[in-house]
Amino acid sequence: MLRTDTLEDTELGDDHETAAVAATVPAATVPATIAPATTAPATTVPAAPTAPADRGELLFQRCLWCGTPAYRRSFCRACGSVAFRRERSAGDGVVVRRHGQVPHHTWFVAMNEGFNLLCQATDAAPVAVGSRVSVVRDIAPLGQGLPVVEPTRPPTPDRWW
Repeated sequence: MLRTDTLEDTELGDDHETAAVAATVPAATVPATIAPATTAPATTVPAAPTAPADRGELLFQRCLWCGTPAYRRSFCRACGSVAFRRERSAGDGVVVRRHGQVPHHTWFVAMNEGFNLLCQATDAAPVAVGSRVSVVRDIAPLGQGLPVVEPTRPPTPDRWW
């Protein structure tokens, strides 16, 4: 085993020597700095009622270097940076493509802020490409991890993007 002489190793060695001395000395003569610390009871903090998922808000990331918006990315697709700032989305977008079969109701939505998002529709009827949608809940109730959207306006025949 390779041993390096660092400050941490020295301090750790001193602690072990002090603990060995403390074990042989009666408790009345042990200084207060060596006495075992009392542990506080563990408390659970309830989730704040103003959490974004509770309010139906959608948060996205914006690259600090180039300003490119993204949703749940580990690095920027434009410049490769890993520095992001979280921003709150207005939650409005346009359906650009259907993904998968009809029972799943999943759609790619181009959000107004500039990022694309895979969403689940609330309505049982198919949503047409070009329909305006808005986010009603941050995550689907069945735990798929997809934001839930509902149609707000049907597509316009001339230009929907």
